[in-house]
This record gives sequence, structure tokens and C-alpha cells, in this order.
Amino acid sequence: MAHSPSTQDDTYLKLERRLGRVQAQQRLGIEKDHEDIFGQGINFFHPENWYSAHAVIRTTLRLAGLYWRGCKNTERIQVRHNEIKLLDLPSLFDGFTILHISDMHVDMNPGPMQRLIEYLPDLEYDICVLTGDFRGNTFGPFDATLEGLARVRSHLKELVYGVLGNHDTIRMVPGMEEMGIRMLLNEYDSIGRGDHRIHLAGVDDAHYYRADNLENAASEIPCGEFSILLSHTPEIYRQAAHSGFKLMLSGHTHGGQVCLPGSIPITLDSVLPRSMGAGSWNYHTLAGYTSVGVGSSIVAVRFNCPPEITLHHLRCA
Repeated sequence: MAHSPSTQDDTYLKLERRLGRVQAQQRLGIEKDHEDIFGQGINFFHPENWYSAHAVIRTTLRLAGLYWRGCKNTERIQVRHNEIKLLDLPSLFDGFTILHISDMHVDMNPGPMQRLIEYLPDLEYDICVLTGDFRGNTFGPFDATLEGLARVRSHLKELVYGVLGNHDTIRMVPGMEEMGIRMLLNEYDSIGRGDHRIHLAGVDDAHYYRADNLENAASEIPCGEFSILLSHTPEIYRQAAHSGFKLMLSGHTHGGQVCLPGSIPITLDSVLPRSMGAGSWNYHTLAGYTSVGVGSSIVAVRFNCPPEITLHHLRCA
């Protein structure tokens, strides 16, 4: 559904109040450039932007007799448990559990979203974090995304935090926050237990829009206090480690989505070591986890890389 000028004006006013005039204008302006000539420069021929490639991939898989198997694989969601021992974790947060959901691409994955909704009521967690890529396409309408996301949100407990990915538009933020998702746009929030607290920061997309600002996100976090970073892409792991974060939760890679036997990814669409492309990893004093995602991108198929949601259980080392 196209948005009328009045709706667009209303969205801009909400974003200006939420982010400030400069940040709102900057992000919207970059998105406008992207939508006018989707993906100029190094990203012009990327499969996510070159939509005729999607049909070619689907046709090839059908001819090979693999397409429907790949589609069914997208609904075989695994619930993973990740125990993380952390030296500086405040003692009252020992056992604190974070539900991590990433890369839903809601509007192009109705089957997996329904399976996700079926799983959620039985999960025990303290907070939920959503690490971006809520939309299927990289530009265009997003009404179907918000509608599908609202259905998922209604089955999540409080608190829910989110960051934007390279598929997402900043224009979705007012709608997402109205449904109870606290978006962290180069910002942080504090979570308390008794007289102990931890800090949860989130950055805007660092992969395509280059809109991340770790200084804004972390500058007011008291030095030495325990902090977690949400970033759609794990590509900023170096910056995160040297900014004092102790844990970083990401997605974006899909673990490769279409992998060789043994979950060996053909491509990760990221500039980072392959060991950081899926699952848990460490870099200096930073513990990290890259979710392979619950949805699929470009074409809704998966091979040798099942979708996942993850429960991170924080433990005092």
C-alpha cells in the first residue's frame, strides 16, 4: 500500500521528535537515494537488490528438484541454548536469559513466522532482542512487515528491544515502537536487578546504510559497568571489543542459508572471519553470537543451515 503525503509527513514528524532533525533527515535521505537507484556502487549487483536474480534462483532450484525441500527446511526452526560465562557479569544477573530472534524477513516468510509463534509461549526468558532485517525486500512498502511483526509481538513477553538491519527502513520505527518494541538507534537502556544493573546498547545498520554510531550508543554508559551490544551485522566486532562491550548479539549472515554438507557456507555476505559467521565466538574480551536467523532472504529456502531462535543464558564466570 502506498503511503499518502500526509502519512509521510506524520512519519517524518514522529521521527524528528524521536531522533532529532539531523539524524532523521540523514537516514531518510540515504534511504531515498537507495530507493531511487537501489544499490548504487558496490551493492548494485548484489542479489538482494537485483530482483531478476531471485526468479533465476527459484527456477534453477525447481529444475534441480530441490525447491520444495528447501522451502520445507525454512519451517524447521531449532531452539538453541547458549550458555555464556562472563567475568564481569553482576551477580544478581547470574542466570539472566535473553531470547534472541534475528532476520525474520516477516513478509516473505509466513510459514516460519507461524512456526515461531507456536514456539514462543513455552519459552522462558527475561528479555527478548530482535537484531534486524524485519522486511523482505530492501526497499518499497512495509505495511505487510508491520502487520506480520505485530502478530509475532503479541506472543512475546516484555521487554522487547530491537535494532534495524540493512533491509529495514527507519520509517518502520514509529509503528514498531507503538506495538511495544523498544528500538535502540545508536542508544542504550539500563536493566536493573536489585542494586545491580547491566546496559543494553544498539546501533543502526552498519552493513549497508553505515548508520551505526558506537560513540553515541556507548558514551554515557558508566566506565567499567557491564554492557551488551546489539548490532544487525557482526562486522563491527573490533569496534565493539575496543569500546568496552562484553557481549555482542548479531545476525545478518543467515549462516550462509544455502550451505554445503556440514553447514559450510557458500557465502556470508559479510567482511569477517568465517568462524564468526554463525554461533558463538570470542574476540579479545568480547563474547559474541551470530544468529543464522529465523527467516530466509532472497529466496525462501534453506539447505544444511536450519533456522533458529536462541536463548542466551548469562552466567557469572
